[in-house]
Amino acid sequence: FAELYAAVPGLPLASSRVLPGIVLRRDFAAYCPTDGELRALLVTEPLRPALTAPGVEFVVDSEDQYQASLHWIAERTEALMKRLQSNNVKLLLSSVKQDDVVIYYAKLCGVSVVECLSAEEMALISEITGVSPYVPFGDTMDREITETAVVTFCQPLLLVSKRCVHVGFASACAFQPHCLILCGPVDGVNEQHAAALQEAFTMLQQLFKTVDQ
Repeated sequence: FAELYAAVPGLPLASSRVLPGIVLRRDFAAYCPTDGELRALLVTEPLRPALTAPGVEFVVDSEDQYQASLHWIAERTEALMKRLQSNNVKLLLSSVKQDDVVIYYAKLCGVSVVECLSAEEMALISEITGVSPYVPFGDTMDREITETAVVTFCQPLLLVSKRCVHVGFASACAFQPHCLILCGPVDGVNEQHAAALQEAFTMLQQLFKTVDQ
């Protein structure tokens, strides 16, 4: 329930509404407007390629070596973003902060990025779409990208002064997510209304569970 409502203080209760899809409480790290259906990729680790394996020390002996390393990283990152673009992946949903080089090439390739999503938000998206996070295998970043989620819309959403991301997913199950925008004069009132709604939904769950039995 916590991931399916957003509390907005400073507005009258009558301004509350229900929106299709889910609202992510983050702003875009990169936003590239697009129309129509697109694909989203879930990631739980940085996409900037590492120069060495974990636990291995990388020693740079000269400025030329350092610049060559940066060039290699940039080339690998650009190649990955172009592969996402060719697979119609226009949205990257990340639970970690991505490096500036990833954001740079994402913008060039028309890929929007939302980062620092919570574990609960990532789990909800996986449950809705049936898609697991993409995990690049070390230096083998060119493996086939198969697990992508179908996104019906993706756009910025401004809740008073808070910038959020509003996303609609093609659900892989009967669950069709909607998000409640809960408005009230102050946070305390919103918290009371949210708690009352959660109790009501819990009661309905118990009721339907009894009927099913």
